[in-house]
Amino acid sequence: MKSYTDQIGNTINLTTSPQRIISLVPSQTELLFDLGLENSIVGITKFCVHPYHFKSTKKIIGGTKKVHYEKIRLLQPDIIIANKEENTKEIIEELQKIAPVWTSDIITLEHNKAMISEFGKIFNSRTEAENMNRKIDFALSDFMRFVANKPIKKVAYFIWKNPYMVAGSDNFINEMLSLNRFQNIYANKSRYPEIELKKIRLEGDPDLVFLSSEPYPFKEEDAFEIGRFTHHAKTVFVDGEMFSWYGSRILKAFEYFKKLHQRLND
Repeated sequence: MKSYTDQIGNTINLTTSPQRIISLVPSQTELLFDLGLENSIVGITKFCVHPYHFKSTKKIIGGTKKVHYEKIRLLQPDIIIANKEENTKEIIEELQKIAPVWTSDIITLEHNKAMISEFGKIFNSRTEAENMNRKIDFALSDFMRFVANKPIKKVAYFIWKNPYMVAGSDNFINEMLSLNRFQNIYANKSRYPEIELKKIRLEGDPDLVFLSSEPYPFKEEDAFEIGRFTHHAKTVFVDGEMFSWYGSRILKAFEYFKKLHQRLND
């Protein structure tokens, strides 16, 4: 019997390495696949879109905020992988009655590396996890050299409309913005605050407005509406997966960020 403590402080006990995994988080589903665990994954959410073929080869057990408990029970999982932000406390507690639940809480790159290392231990994929973390360290060092002399720019990162919501602090998006030398004008607010457009100049007057591709599908008219409340901000549509997905996605994100900086300088 081995014990593992997850990132919200819960301890799970496993007699063997899990062979039947359910993942409730899109980015963690992608990570499990990249660690070579495709054959062990039996259930995913409808939002787990990477890798693409999973939607036809894996059982869909609902969404991230609303899961189908009976479908999960019938899959007889050895472990369920969840996330504090994506899945509610009530969902996690209910799922603990079915199988051990390991829950991540990712705000920083170090949290992400710790999760990858822990997956390596839990799923007997230590070599794959160590290799992935080495790649992340190398890519991070390379990106930090790339971005070192970039000027700091003030940014507002929008995730929702009606009401307008932005990324504040205490989340992975804010970590990614900081990494890029983008100063989040709403970093003094926690999590994902609602904001009033008419106050955007008073609350920081950003140089850049980022409209994320997820979870809300912003359109050109949204860009125009938001932009007219700023002074001279440049409004940019950005790939939300690159800013909000952790796990192995970060390796693709560094290359995306380089291209984004080049776009901003055009």
